[in-house]
Amino acid sequence: MRPILLAAATLAAATLAASPAFAQANPQIDYPAFQALTAAVAPQRAERLLAFDAFKAEAAKPGVLLLDARSKDAFARGHIAGAVNLPLTDFTAESLAAVIGADPNRPIFIYCNNNFSNHRSPVPLKSAPLALNIQTFINLVGYGYPNVRELADVVDFNDARVGWVKG
Repeated sequence: MRPILLAAATLAAATLAASPAFAQANPQIDYPAFQALTAAVAPQRAERLLAFDAFKAEAAKPGVLLLDARSKDAFARGHIAGAVNLPLTDFTAESLAAVIGADPNRPIFIYCNNNFSNHRSPVPLKSAPLALNIQTFINLVGYGYPNVRELADVVDFNDARVGWVKG
């Protein structure tokens, strides 16, 4: 799957870069490749959304990583039991490998503020198009981790079934 995404991103970037209207100021920032990656990931993400009960059951299986990509501060103030924190702003190939391990196909389950109905610290509601799940999913797949699942539902972190750990 990763070679297909990279090929699509490269093709899109090459097409736009060849356009006289396109000028890339910083070679370390590739917006056309991001757009291509986002488009390629969209159908996969739609198939990987899990209802709460399925999410909790699958996330509890051995070898599954429950990843919380919120800030360290938000994570410290509360998170789902068993979650590991790596803030999205800290994602690099090295930091992801250190947290996820050697198997790029390891199942990774994600959630964000917008999965909670509480709308207060440590999970204030984010703008829907900017929900952390979207960015986290795209980044994980873009870094070569294709086995991402996402909590689809909105739940109350006070519900005992959530297993919320308060900081």
